[in-house]
Amino acid sequence: MRTFRRICVYCGSSPGRPVYAEAARSLGTYLADQGIGLVYGGGRVGLMGILADAALAAGGEVYGVIPDKLRELELGHEGLTELFVTDSMHARKLIMAQLADAFVAMPGGYGTLEELFEVTTWTQLEYHSKPVGLLNVEGFFDPLLAYVAHAANEGFIRPLHRELIQAAPEPADLLGRLATVELPSLGKWLERP
Repeated sequence: MRTFRRICVYCGSSPGRPVYAEAARSLGTYLADQGIGLVYGGGRVGLMGILADAALAAGGEVYGVIPDKLRELELGHEGLTELFVTDSMHARKLIMAQLADAFVAMPGGYGTLEELFEVTTWTQLEYHSKPVGLLNVEGFFDPLLAYVAHAANEGFIRPLHRELIQAAPEPADLLGRLATVELPSLGKWLERP
């Protein structure tokens, strides 16, 4: 069973519906209560800001990573445990991945999906051995999970990789899954019949 020092959370820079804001508060509070630090995109707006504020209010450590371009737009959260400022989105994602022991995506848009699939691919190719999960608030990610199943059925995702992305509607359940999921080795993937 894995333990987590810090978890990276990807989520929207918009708040979306109120249920998503409440889920962000719940996740931020839960991580702090468990003594798990939060790593996130460093923003003060949308779900990102709500998540960070909730973790801070519950006494948690919060590490933000933001490109200087976005910080200059006054979107950076200045009240964090530490705010890392990078010169590019690529550097941002690398630092976030290095700081975290696991990854969770909450509802979000293009950026959230891009970050989610990048770290999932890094797990698949063993650039790291860190689990990936979806906080599937009110079935938000059901269409994405259907896509993964479709891609697997069509032969583009191998059966042993279907479980690389874990999903659950509640933080405790999701972190339990991330703590126990078995990640396949690259050697198994490359074995030929």
